[in-house]
Amino acid sequence: MKSSDIFFNEIYGTYFNVVSSILQQAQTGELTVEKLNRIVQEQAFGDSYLTIPKSLGDCEWPLLQNDMTTPLKHAPAMPLTTLQRRWLKTLLSDKRMQLFDVDFTGLEDVEPLFTQEQFVYFDRYSDGDAYDNPQYKKHFRLLLQAIKEKRKVEISFINNKNDSVRKRYLPMQIEYSAKDDKFCLKAVCGGSQQYVNVARIKDCCLLETANAEICEQKAPERCKLTALLTDERNALERAMLHFSHLEKTTERLDEKHYKLHLTYNKSDAIEMVIRVLSFGPLLQVQEPASFIELLHKRLQKQLALQADK
Repeated sequence: MKSSDIFFNEIYGTYFNVVSSILQQAQTGELTVEKLNRIVQEQAFGDSYLTIPKSLGDCEWPLLQNDMTTPLKHAPAMPLTTLQRRWLKTLLSDKRMQLFDVDFTGLEDVEPLFTQEQFVYFDRYSDGDAYDNPQYKKHFRLLLQAIKEKRKVEISFINNKNDSVRKRYLPMQIEYSAKDDKFCLKAVCGGSQQYVNVARIKDCCLLETANAEICEQKAPERCKLTALLTDERNALERAMLHFSHLEKTTERLDEKHYKLHLTYNKSDAIEMVIRVLSFGPLLQVQEPASFIELLHKRLQKQLALQADK
């Protein structure tokens, strides 16, 4: 069970919401057996069809009467507990969450369950984005608006060569790198897909709405790799956390060896190389040869940099 299940249970929450929908129909006098069954089929889990109608019909749950009405006088509600509200306050207090202009209504007087200072991050760079910078927030929210409204933007930013660049883009997504602790804009410019670090943006303005055809995103090209993991120094748990956002399968070979099959977007190849290398000899890529070649080039580059020092 995940730690979040202590506060929010998907299964019991779904059961409650389904029964709530049924009882609301009963309160208005519109409930029929057919409607009850349809609500269960559309909103509940597959096996719920055998549980919910029977429990309500047999009065095991004394919420529904024989004439399909309910003795309840008020609409069913599931208010948040104090513990749940404190957990939400903790999540919404994160500076990254605040970039989305979250609504704290109802949580103003709630003490967070944990303070941000109590969270310890590891295996990531320490020069993350300045999320509480007013200019950063302004640019981030403007890019979000452009994505939602399918509008082009004109961006002035500092590139990797420290040159000032000004271009027009069609924003597609904003991606977050947990290792870098940075947000990056994925956008279309001149028919090609490009990336711009949000922190490097100096000026940004909204332009006209883009054509519908341009806004259609092509499915990203997918790549796969297979690697042998040696479970030492908690490597297996670290790998599950490190690659939690990827489609993957894990095969246990023996007490300490596992075979990982990872699927990722081709555009994230360099990021994957960095992530794999962070495990050192505990994670050995077996295929494909093209990814192994990327690893060799990255290591040769690092060795050359060290030799120049």
